[in-house]
Amino acid sequence: MKMLRSGLRPLLAAGAACVALQTAAPAQAAETAGTTAPLEDIVVVAQRQAYRSDVPLIETPQSIRVLDGALLETAGVTGLAEALELSSGVARQNNFGGLWDSFAIRGFVGDENFPSGYLVNGFNNGRGYGGLRDASNIERIEVLKGPNSALFGRGEPGGTVNIITKKPKFTPQGSVAVSAGSYDTYRVEGDVTGPVGDRIAVRLTGAAEDAGSFRDSIDSRKYTASPSVLARLGEATSFSYEAEYVDQKVPFDRGIAAVDGDLGALPRSRFLGEPADGPMRVKVLGHQAQLQHDLSDDWTLLLGAGYRDTSFKGFSTEAELAGSRQTLEETGTLLARQRRYRDFETDYLVLRGEISGRFQTAGLTHHLLLGADRDRFDIDQVQRRYRPPAYSAGQPVTAASNAIDIFAPVYGNQPAPNATLDDKFERQKAWGLYVQDQIDLTEALKLRLGGRFDDFDQSIHNRVNGRRLGNAYREFSPQAGLVSTLTDTLSLYGGYGAGFRPNSGFGFNNQPFRPEKSDSYEVGGKYAALDGSITGTLALFTMTKTNILTADPVNTGYSLAIGKARSKGVELDVDARLPAGLDLHLSYAYTDAEVAEDMLDPNFSLPIREGDRLINIPRHSGSLMLTRDFTGSSGDVVTLGGGLTYVGKRLGETGVDFTLPDYTLVKLMAAWAPTDALRLSLDVDNLFDRRYYASSYARLWVAPGSPRTVTGRVRYSF
Repeated sequence: MKMLRSGLRPLLAAGAACVALQTAAPAQAAETAGTTAPLEDIVVVAQRQAYRSDVPLIETPQSIRVLDGALLETAGVTGLAEALELSSGVARQNNFGGLWDSFAIRGFVGDENFPSGYLVNGFNNGRGYGGLRDASNIERIEVLKGPNSALFGRGEPGGTVNIITKKPKFTPQGSVAVSAGSYDTYRVEGDVTGPVGDRIAVRLTGAAEDAGSFRDSIDSRKYTASPSVLARLGEATSFSYEAEYVDQKVPFDRGIAAVDGDLGALPRSRFLGEPADGPMRVKVLGHQAQLQHDLSDDWTLLLGAGYRDTSFKGFSTEAELAGSRQTLEETGTLLARQRRYRDFETDYLVLRGEISGRFQTAGLTHHLLLGADRDRFDIDQVQRRYRPPAYSAGQPVTAASNAIDIFAPVYGNQPAPNATLDDKFERQKAWGLYVQDQIDLTEALKLRLGGRFDDFDQSIHNRVNGRRLGNAYREFSPQAGLVSTLTDTLSLYGGYGAGFRPNSGFGFNNQPFRPEKSDSYEVGGKYAALDGSITGTLALFTMTKTNILTADPVNTGYSLAIGKARSKGVELDVDARLPAGLDLHLSYAYTDAEVAEDMLDPNFSLPIREGDRLINIPRHSGSLMLTRDFTGSSGDVVTLGGGLTYVGKRLGETGVDFTLPDYTLVKLMAAWAPTDALRLSLDVDNLFDRRYYASSYARLWVAPGSPRTVTGRVRYSF
């Protein structure tokens, strides 16, 4: 609580400053106009992104999909998962009962025990339990794919998602938005920014959401706020600070069960947990700071620090997955369930420094990026479980099975979690050095060389048996790329990169697992019209990953890091302004992701054969959004549009012949802006009320997608 109160002080102070600036800003602007540091000079203050050089996107040897704020608003996006549907090659994964964002890029997903490792301003927000990421403070999203993503360190070879947040501005402005939708879903967003004095600007964004659901007994609440400050310390120096506060209450929901493989046996609204368990509570308090100093016109120094504290607590009731304990197959109606209590906490601290710039040697121009980072990640997990006993055909189903009739549920059974499943403290410490040099060999040919060295240390205190385990290793991840700019608008590129990601946990020998390692290759082409009317990327890729966790065939209940997988495919992303004022956003991906050699499923020791598909990865997927603006005689603007989302057939459980069907969703959008300040919009998602399944972990844990939903919004800008 002391840490929470101290963290809220800057949030409240920034909020008060933002309110004050609405009345003070006009006078300050007038006064500033006559000072020696004109406001016009400060408006251009902007901070660079770490791990990114000054090379234009068309000259970068990797696929990068940029989803800007205007696109997200037009699409009615309020969360990260919805936004990523607009990018090729991103597939939804098991979201841990609706408590975090989980996705695979190009077929590969990280540790299933943690959210996906997305970045916020270059800081890893996937290291912790931060709940579902809200879009209220997102300026844009960069989906950085392929080999060069290893530069960020300890990630997935498919790519990295980097969220760029809204930054303070020296021009006073703001907005407030209110929305209401199906299933009693209500949301309020606010965003206000402007100067406080001559050299400081502040911004406060936030959202509050009270949401019902098409799922029985599921109601959630979310509050999020992000105050930020940007200060000009001198002509060449600026400082930024941003806080993150999140408080979410979301019931744990594993979805529905497939009965004898039939996904349509139950209504998609059927809740198979216990309403009396109440919501899981997710809390986040984070801080980011960055100092930028321009050493010259060509060289910039960045120093950054981040700290993030997260917690995840509450009860859940979930279908039992072990066949020997499950009663549903024999009874056809009664589903045996576990009951769990989780108390997870994490602390993540990172420091980083980077210098970037341009220089020439022997007539060649170098775009150099050189940096170092150091981080510490503490994971404190306590998990207790009640588990139903073994069950044999013909036995009566007793209260011990904690079973529920899936066709006529009667709630109220809540056995106390009586066995400790996890009680451990894990600390990961690492430091890394990275370098990247893109060399202009000629005006049309660019060579990128680079790599990252990581020194990683892992220690685990298993409080169940008192054992203390440790592991340390060093890894170098090289990268290389080549770009040929055929014209001012067209380029071809190719790239290679190696990477690694630590595995959490330990095996039978009480030693932590070896890290996953990967190799990835990519070739492609980019087009960018000089007037910006059309941009597009076509990419072909292939990747392999080793040291994936599998079941230990000798020691039951333990795992080995010996598995192997591969993925290859084609991706296309296009943004275009077409004739007649049409705006087009198109993405398509063919992803062939499969097991590369025989192994055993790490959870239930089920055999997995070479060539088996990876879970939740469709071979074909894509999205299309088309909009058009109509300007009235009085200057008002009407926007009409629609969209399609297609997701192909997917494996629904590892080691089992169970698949999720493909689906196509249709979306309609309409908006009216009678003035520049006011915008009213109406979105209809899943227009034809298609029954579909967003993701799955097992036949008894399947997440159904939302039915037709209608959402109306009013946004006022000032």
